[in-house]
Amino acid sequence: LSPAGDSYGVLPRPCRALVLVNPQSGAGRALEDFQAVVQPMLAEADIAATVFITERPHHAHEKVRDEDLSQWDTLVIMSGDGLLHEVVNGLMERPDWADAMKKPLCILPGGSGNALAASINYYAGNDHVAKKKLLTNCTFILCKGLHTQMDLVSLSTASGKRLFSCLGFGWGFISDVDIDSEKYRRLGNARFTLGTLQCLAKLRVYQGRLSYLPAVPEQGTPPAPRDPHAPVTNGKAAHVLPPAGTEAPGALPTDSLLVPLCQPVPAHWTVVPEEEFVTVYAIYQSHLGTNLLMAPAARLNDGCIHLFYLKAGISRLALLKIFLAMARGTHLDLNCPHLCYVRVRAFRLEPRAAAGIMTVDGEALACEPVQG
Repeated sequence: LSPAGDSYGVLPRPCRALVLVNPQSGAGRALEDFQAVVQPMLAEADIAATVFITERPHHAHEKVRDEDLSQWDTLVIMSGDGLLHEVVNGLMERPDWADAMKKPLCILPGGSGNALAASINYYAGNDHVAKKKLLTNCTFILCKGLHTQMDLVSLSTASGKRLFSCLGFGWGFISDVDIDSEKYRRLGNARFTLGTLQCLAKLRVYQGRLSYLPAVPEQGTPPAPRDPHAPVTNGKAAHVLPPAGTEAPGALPTDSLLVPLCQPVPAHWTVVPEEEFVTVYAIYQSHLGTNLLMAPAARLNDGCIHLFYLKAGISRLALLKIFLAMARGTHLDLNCPHLCYVRVRAFRLEPRAAAGIMTVDGEALACEPVQG
């Protein structure tokens, strides 16, 4: 796992890990899988694990927000993607968030979604696997101890929420499947197949306006005014942070690419002409689920958001074909006229009514204007 230019840190040996386990996640087997598969491998690799079992929603969030983290070298999340979202947002609420976010995070698949675990397995050059094999691969990556940077996306909503997202933001069909299939959690990954078929049967259209800042200027658009704070490294903008000394200590990073939601998007943004969608999904890593390779070109820290949207008018059959092809990451080869994909650095979505479910990292969000 070393694309040119990536720099890696290495966990110390012996290593102290805080393992956060959600025993309810996925099919409810996370704790026994940890004891049977993960623990023996960690012991071999000289990694001492302190296991923290979550007992309720936001338990992990509070733990990492309030705890002295200096006693651990890495935080390990053994659950689905929802627990990772909790941990990241808990860390970002700390007064020392800038240091806390340097603590290596590891994801071990213990849920039904496991999109980040599948993405990291893909970046590592491993074959596509699921269930115990994916867990073994991810544990092996932890045992090797290499860690590198990962993109986070800052989201803000019309009601004033600020969230940090590690996987993706969705609205419409894909989010409906995610939330509607919650009742089938015990089926593991098969819950999404069942949810997809059910949502296909009652296919809905969502009205709203989608705008974005292209990662690469589109044909015929004037070049964007350059952000003076954005360091450019080999043609890609690196992390955009304001100049040192302009923020109060402990203040969260500013959204330097965004204007307030109450103002129109800047003139150098693209506004999508269509206003009726089946789904909008902004994904930052390769996988939407263990068996859904949505953004094959994505990399862990490529500095871009991979924005997909499906325009209204697509048939149920064409939509089903897209989802079947996504298992192999070949959905863009179908050249479906309703499916659009663009790499962006920022986006805004303004639903016309509070209709449909929004999700961030697979967790439900109130439907309202949002940008990231």
